[in-house]
Amino acid sequence: MDETNEVLSRAPLFEALDEDGAAALRASITEVRLGRGQTLFSEGEEGDRLYVILSGKVKLTRTAVDGRENLLSVLGPGEMFGELSLFDPGPRTASAVAVTDTVLAGLGHDDLRPFIAQQPEVAVHLLKSLATRLRRTNDVMADLVFTDVPGRVAKALLDLAERFGKEGEDGLHVHHDLTQEELAQLVGASRETVNKALAEFALRGWLRIEAKAVVLLDIERMRRRAR
Repeated sequence: MDETNEVLSRAPLFEALDEDGAAALRASITEVRLGRGQTLFSEGEEGDRLYVILSGKVKLTRTAVDGRENLLSVLGPGEMFGELSLFDPGPRTASAVAVTDTVLAGLGHDDLRPFIAQQPEVAVHLLKSLATRLRRTNDVMADLVFTDVPGRVAKALLDLAERFGKEGEDGLHVHHDLTQEELAQLVGASRETVNKALAEFALRGWLRIEAKAVVLLDIERMRRRAR
């Protein structure tokens, strides 16, 4: 329970709350468990709750008319999603799928709305979270126009490293848990082009490729390439 509370405290929903307020909101939580590859909700469905990831990873995706899938983001413990429908009760704008075995804390909108009315600072933190996500989306759109594929791959790996990386004796280990196809979807390129960029980085000694993971060996060079 202490670990769950620690993870929840990092979520924007709980950051503004004191201990009593956080305890009251935790009482409304429903725990959801997903197996790897299991869909939590699909694009177009009605949304009635938001989620905080307690453990594991979740990917948010959108599907084009021709069936191609675009991976919008990969989220991990402490991160929140589904809050857009709290302010705009329309259909879900993306699908949420478990990348690994995952445990979520679900909070229904019917429980949250009266709580937010009494604690307006919570709404401010939620809006800040949405603004951060909007900025990130704008950055991704700009990268698709102005940055080449190797640059986008470097930037994506650095972003994943910031959230999932763990320091080791030989470098920064980034267990992103994504397939080659999913990594390609994340940067908006073909799998072959992304694999070529990764092979080039490995040849230059900037990283080492492992199964659904990389070890970053020269972060400064990766940062330069991301620019």
